[in-house]
Amino acid sequence: MYSVRVRDRVMIAHSFKGEVFGPAQRLHGATYLVDVTFERPELDPDGIVVDIGRAHEVLAETLRTIAFRNLDEMDEFRGVNTTTEFMAKWIWEKIRTAIREGRLGPHAAGLTGLSVELAESDVAWAGFRAPLG
Repeated sequence: MYSVRVRDRVMIAHSFKGEVFGPAQRLHGATYLVDVTFERPELDPDGIVVDIGRAHEVLAETLRTIAFRNLDEMDEFRGVNTTTEFMAKWIWEKIRTAIREGRLGPHAAGLTGLSVELAESDVAWAGFRAPLG
């Protein structure tokens, strides 16, 4: 299996509902290091997994929609605990949509796997991985 990973970062603010979250129930900030990995069993006709430049652009566009925002105030996230795990899947879905729309190039339709990992620090991270189909 071939893979290509791109990386960016994003700063957000949010709060959580539920006693399990302790002090994180209050508004707080997070800076995520975001890694997106694209997979395919064979290289495309150009000899690549995916166009790295386009992958960076799509990731940056996705993160711009939440950067420096309080997620609690965004309609899309109203009433949702925007945990690291939740946000990893949210980013995964946005990237999957970009692949389906052809925004990662004509051969990106041949990608078979996609994963997103968000690191909250050097010792804690969460992610979402699923096949593309």
